[in-house]
Amino acid sequence: MKILHTTDTTNQIYQDALSIRKRVFVTEQNVSLALEIDENETKTVHFVGYVNGQAVTTARLLPEKAAFHVQRVATLKIARGHHYGQQLFTALEDYAVAHNKPALILGGQDQALGFYEKLGFHKTERPGFLDAGIPHHEMYKQLSSGQVPKG
Repeated sequence: MKILHTTDTTNQIYQDALSIRKRVFVTEQNVSLALEIDENETKTVHFVGYVNGQAVTTARLLPEKAAFHVQRVATLKIARGHHYGQQLFTALEDYAVAHNKPALILGGQDQALGFYEKLGFHKTERPGFLDAGIPHHEMYKQLSSGQVPKG
């Protein structure tokens, strides 16, 4: 899988990310488009994974003081079960380390907590919460300070 990223909301990578998000969150999960597209679009780094030129998975990173906040993680239904999400998170972690952010934090949908736990994330002490009407938990992953970015 080829993973590209951008901060430019006028280019094709961002458009591909938005297309995946609309299919997964708006169409499949009935999240309002007004909630899905938010004030952070221009503040985040948008990542898209491509298989044979087809955009299949996406996430974005919002910079915070000591971490990146992982948001809008989505994989197209036809591409699930192929470990594309795992490959995407490797790229997110490499990017974070390369940009001197020693940790990742995210609000994971409860139905996806097992996926995030397999990637080394742990629930924080924050109580569960609803985001767009969907149960979530805050999760955190400390990245090795000695980790060397790949590629």
